[in-house]
Amino acid sequence: MCIRDRYQSALNCFPYQKKRVLYACKANTNLAILKILLSEGCSIDAVSPGEVYAALKVGFKGENILYTGDNMSDEDINFAVQSGCILNCGALSTLEKVCKRYPDTQVCIRVNPDVGDGHHNHVITGGVKSKFGIFQSDTTKALEIAQQYGAKIVGIHQHIGSNILDAEKYAQSIGNILSAAKEFPDLKFIDIGGGFGIPYKPNETRLNLEELGRKVSNTFEEFSSQQGREIELWVEPGRFLVAESGVLLATVTCIKSNPEYKYVGIDSGFNHLVRPTMYGCYHEIINTSNRDKSEANQEKVTIVGNICESGDVFARDRVLPKILEGDVLAIMHAGAYGFSMSSTYNLRPQTAEVLLTNSENRLIRKRQTFEDLLKDVVE
Repeated sequence: MCIRDRYQSALNCFPYQKKRVLYACKANTNLAILKILLSEGCSIDAVSPGEVYAALKVGFKGENILYTGDNMSDEDINFAVQSGCILNCGALSTLEKVCKRYPDTQVCIRVNPDVGDGHHNHVITGGVKSKFGIFQSDTTKALEIAQQYGAKIVGIHQHIGSNILDAEKYAQSIGNILSAAKEFPDLKFIDIGGGFGIPYKPNETRLNLEELGRKVSNTFEEFSSQQGREIELWVEPGRFLVAESGVLLATVTCIKSNPEYKYVGIDSGFNHLVRPTMYGCYHEIINTSNRDKSEANQEKVTIVGNICESGDVFARDRVLPKILEGDVLAIMHAGAYGFSMSSTYNLRPQTAEVLLTNSENRLIRKRQTFEDLLKDVVE
């Protein structure tokens, strides 16, 4: 999947005209990818000062960056404000800190709409069990805080979870935030969050973007009509824009069996792609060295990494074309939350990244060396 095509589909699925797509760049912050999305007219949703810095470095303007930091420190707040970002405050105390320090400022608030969804409990970001946002019953307090310091709440934001594939459920979640939005007289935009899912498993149905865009647009048209002015619709996909464009390539280095399992060991591990270990996520795996899918050529294997942890497993009991040492496996849909969640655990170097375009294949991140692993250590 092409990143540019994904961006255009996310933008154009909404018939509503006054809209903006922000890339939730925590999915993949490689500067080359940020530059591609900048050239498409995308804005940025950043969750750390480092992400803000990366976005500014490639040319995004601060006014096109929404800073949705969690538990913002004084340093976080100062850096984001001085960079010209719009601050998205997810706690009343944070909002008061920002408004007191920067009176007359314009801010956004993140509301917890008491609705959550996602592929795993760890990625559900709405509801009482989620740490995120100002609970919907406290939005009046948020308005009072802003007015006390002469600040204006110009945006209201929600994000209910990640990898949502049900357009109806997604559209239904917007009702709560629109109800809360009626309280804010200075409102310019409503950010309905991201969470657009992709089908990781072969039998999963792709998110119906057309249905989602139509339902959301109809709701926004009605809301804007009621308010007597056109409120801008913001949406912030991350995974949806980049996941399917990324593939992790690994070489088979060891094959062994015990009375129950056949293990295929590769020269990668959860330090490179942690999603299967952290969330139990499914990633399609293709044996690029043997594409024969005939029944006689199939075997059941467990794909394991080279990290010294029992949980370092990419796939259990997966039926694949027969695998030999030296074969190259392609672990699909690794473009989101792959490198961005990677580490140097076990002092294993992080991977190189290569960008494939119509005209060239280009190295966009060097593979780490042993020297890189220790360069910041002070003896």
